[in-house]
Amino acid sequence: MTTPIQLAEQLSTTTLLRFATAGSVDDGKSTLVGRLLHDSKSVLTDQLEAVEDASRKRGQEAPDLALLTDGLRAEREQGITIDVAYRYFATPRRRFILADTPGHVQYTRNMVTGASTAELAVVLVDARNGVVEQTRRHAAVAALLRVPHVVLAVNKMDLVDYAEPVFAAIAKEFTAYAASLGVPEITTIPISALAGDNVVEPSSNMDWYGGPTVLEHLETVPVSHDLTGCHARFPVQYVIRPQTAEHPDYRGYAGQIAAGVFRVGEPVTVLPSGRTSTIAGIDLLGDSVDIAWAPQSVTVRLTDDVDVSRGDLIAPSDDAPAVTQDVEATVCHVADQPLTVGQRVLIKHTTRTVKAIVKDIPSRLTLDDLSQHPAPGQLVANDIGRVVVRTAEPLALDAYADSRRTGSFLLVDPADGTTLSAGMAGASFAAVARAAAPADDEAEWDF
Repeated sequence: MTTPIQLAEQLSTTTLLRFATAGSVDDGKSTLVGRLLHDSKSVLTDQLEAVEDASRKRGQEAPDLALLTDGLRAEREQGITIDVAYRYFATPRRRFILADTPGHVQYTRNMVTGASTAELAVVLVDARNGVVEQTRRHAAVAALLRVPHVVLAVNKMDLVDYAEPVFAAIAKEFTAYAASLGVPEITTIPISALAGDNVVEPSSNMDWYGGPTVLEHLETVPVSHDLTGCHARFPVQYVIRPQTAEHPDYRGYAGQIAAGVFRVGEPVTVLPSGRTSTIAGIDLLGDSVDIAWAPQSVTVRLTDDVDVSRGDLIAPSDDAPAVTQDVEATVCHVADQPLTVGQRVLIKHTTRTVKAIVKDIPSRLTLDDLSQHPAPGQLVANDIGRVVVRTAEPLALDAYADSRRTGSFLLVDPADGTTLSAGMAGASFAAVARAAAPADDEAEWDF
């Protein structure tokens, strides 16, 4: 039996994969999640016994693994809002955090929440229905959020007699569509979540398929948590000035490195003020170090007594982002109250929060057919649109394409702190819209 210490040592040597699941209603997403949890032995004994008991009461001989997630659906039926259900499980090869997102179109904002930190998205389709509008929505959201890996799981292959031509046609259509949206890597897998085909164990019913199972792909897909190659960014969270007899002149700036590497002796610029200095020291867990990298939490000391406060961004002087008060971005509106032109908001970017006003909403993306609706005037819940925001103070934003961490922000209601929209600086859905537009309409796309 594995001891807690052995388990901790084992987990410390395995990588972590964050992934999200998405699919239309009744495509079998709950069954797939249940199958993954069950067959990877990540279900507690009492949970499995409860599922078996509930299945018997329904007259089912085999356990209905979808019941492992049915509690969430029951809560939703009772009027309880569910954002995203996060589930943790592990195998000897890798640890996983699964963001289980609802499939209905009215929960598009939930998929945005779940996929915003995901490195992989599993999109389910029913083999009998093929690629539908909701499938295209999920592909579009994954493309906008720059999820690096997308898996198309063609489910319910048992209901189409495990026919290879059915799978091949769906895989070809989805792959071409997702590739046109800019999805960098697409993997297609034929499965039956109910029967367990190609979920954890290879299927004997589809000997024509020679690729990995869903779990095997999740365990082996390349995952890069290495942020050291990104532009170095250090948002200041707290200014440390103990002013004690032991440290009368100590002044440090604490926070978590968002990306990149910082070194003692490196020239840096403090934004948005633009003041320059040099890193005099880096303190990590009580010790002084010469180098630190993302996502370490450190305290940085500078050679000059410059004015630095919470919300400032420290970056290498030769690679500092531009500051601006005019933010152009794509946002997904997540609040029930609409976002309107002229509305006063707060914009939260890393550790900095400033006042702002929505100057314009140039367009809204219609996810049904990926067309654009110009000048909608407002965005309502689940809408994805372009916005122009004018801030009261300058912000140092990267393009979302360069950094998901420092290129993202939130629009917040100043009255009660409600999150209104999740934004991606500089991100455009022009390419997404063009992928669905007829060639004759190309001249009309002007973002």
